[in-house]
Amino acid sequence: MLFPVILLLAFISGYLFPWWVGCILAFGAALIFGKRSSWAFWSGFAGLSLAWIALALLKSFPNEHILATRVAHMFHLPNWGLLLAVTALIGGLAGSMSALSGWLVKRAFEREKTT
Repeated sequence: MLFPVILLLAFISGYLFPWWVGCILAFGAALIFGKRSSWAFWSGFAGLSLAWIALALLKSFPNEHILATRVAHMFHLPNWGLLLAVTALIGGLAGSMSALSGWLVKRAFEREKTT
C-alpha cells in the first residue's frame, strides 16, 4: 500500500509543486502507512525515482531529448539516458530518506504495547 501511495502522490505533486514536496508526501505516507523500516525505505526509493523518471520522460519526449542531451553534456555525461539514471538515483535517495524518517517518527511516537 505504501509504494503506490508514494508513487501517485509524487507524480501528481511533480506537476504542481517544487521537487521537495514529493519528499514531504513520502514522509507523510510512511508516517501513516509504514509497517517496516525496509519497506518504507524501498517504497520511498522506488516511488520517487519512478515518479521522477516518468515526469522527466514526459517533458523530454516532446522535444526529442534535445534539452536533456545538452544538460547531460554540461555534466560531462555521454547521453541523456545516463542523466535520467542520475536523476532517478537522486530522487530515489531523497524519497527513501524521507519515507524512512516518516516511519522512524511513527515508531518514536507509538505507545509501548503491554501484553
